[in-house]
Amino acid sequence: MVSKFPHLRQDFLASIVVFLVAVPLCVGVAVASGVPAELGLITGIVGGIVTGLLPGSSLQVSGPAAGLTVLVFEAVSEFGVATLGVIVLIAGLLQLAMGFLGIGRWFRAISVSVVEGMLCGIGLVIIAGQIYAAAGLKAPDSGLGKIAGLPGAFMDAFGSTKALTSLAIGAGTIAVIVLWTRMPKAVRTVPGALAAVVLATVVTLAFQLPVATVQVEGLLGVVQPPGAEAFGELASPAIWGTIIAFALIASAESLFSAAAVDRLHNGPRTEYNKEMVAQGAGNTLCGLLGALPMTAVIVRSSANVSAGARTKASRVLHGVWLLLFAAAMPWALALIPIPALAGILVHAGWKLIPFRQITALWRAHKGEALILVVTAVSIVAVNMFEGVLIGLALSVVKTAWEASHVKLEVVDKGAGPIQVYLAGNATFLRLPKIMDSLEALPQDRPVELDLSGLHHLDHACRTALENWAARHSATGTEPVKVTQTETSPDGEKVTAA
Repeated sequence: MVSKFPHLRQDFLASIVVFLVAVPLCVGVAVASGVPAELGLITGIVGGIVTGLLPGSSLQVSGPAAGLTVLVFEAVSEFGVATLGVIVLIAGLLQLAMGFLGIGRWFRAISVSVVEGMLCGIGLVIIAGQIYAAAGLKAPDSGLGKIAGLPGAFMDAFGSTKALTSLAIGAGTIAVIVLWTRMPKAVRTVPGALAAVVLATVVTLAFQLPVATVQVEGLLGVVQPPGAEAFGELASPAIWGTIIAFALIASAESLFSAAAVDRLHNGPRTEYNKEMVAQGAGNTLCGLLGALPMTAVIVRSSANVSAGARTKASRVLHGVWLLLFAAAMPWALALIPIPALAGILVHAGWKLIPFRQITALWRAHKGEALILVVTAVSIVAVNMFEGVLIGLALSVVKTAWEASHVKLEVVDKGAGPIQVYLAGNATFLRLPKIMDSLEALPQDRPVELDLSGLHHLDHACRTALENWAARHSATGTEPVKVTQTETSPDGEKVTAA
């Protein structure tokens, strides 16, 4: 048995930790989306067992994600819970099509700074949001609101014995996880998060502390496959915009997350097209069950890696635990204090913030460090998807700016024509610099403009240079002589005047 499954022990223990992390996320995302909590658990089960078994990313864990909460809430408000299954089903089929068409591999071209910024931004939002959960308080909806409201939340907590007790359980959970790394090796075979939750549960029960616990009723009553009336909604053009948004955002979040998770471990890399197919298969099944849409979840995935998972067995087992406890033993979940689970998430969020990478990037590549920070701030201020898009846009602009490096040299011997040499890549980004130098040349002197050193001359620059040459020649001086490199019919580079 050990030879067939050499990492079974590590994967088993990691699955317990991921299960404990997944429970509050599944329930919390469902409630925030305006649907029964059990629908979030169903999505978590499908993400673990079904998507977990499929090839793609070995350690990434899928389930309901906060990034789709607003979209789901709006869809449920407009079309109803009964139609949610149809939306998720069709979105899943679109993901399957994109995966089979090979679109997923394009997500590999993601800047490292954007990925690190995504981790940092998500970590900050998680920490801020779970502090409210640890204190038993309602968190603001936006990431910026969560952070801005923390001082007031602490003031409210200090005025309430119940909130202070709840915070103490959360803080104690974090302390146990941190101090667990200093325990003897034999003790550390049990994950610190698991030990912390067990201790928090025992303390809560022993002293009958007034803290909130997980509340789940059961799964059978909420499974509602979409009916004919729900499929009839597909005739409405409005619903297709929602479906496409679900498919694109869920795919982007999953594959961005895969890039981030790959940076957290040294195991097999993600096969992006296969991961897209796996996500599509999971969402298709979630739609048939009338559940929430699924994406890969960075919190669960990072917890999976941190807990020592080696293979996909950990994520499959976490789905089994969700099914077992939520369907057959909901009373067991009711024993777990929510502030303890919040403590696990705060610790996981803290580990997502790349402190060392930010420092190293700032010393060596300040531009990359700026992209990281802007991506993180954008995720906090807006949301994950748009924050990552802002980071990617900045990365593209930075690359374009660096790729458009051009060298301009003016040689004036005092007599005869002024010689101007341009080398590098002349693009519209460098056009102001080029034109300032050319327009500063004396109007009464002939000019020889040598462009043979250019590797690339875009349309904007070519047009601007032609217009400048025409203006300069119109003053009565000799026409500007332009030398440039052209391609001969046989493909060779030749210099032509």
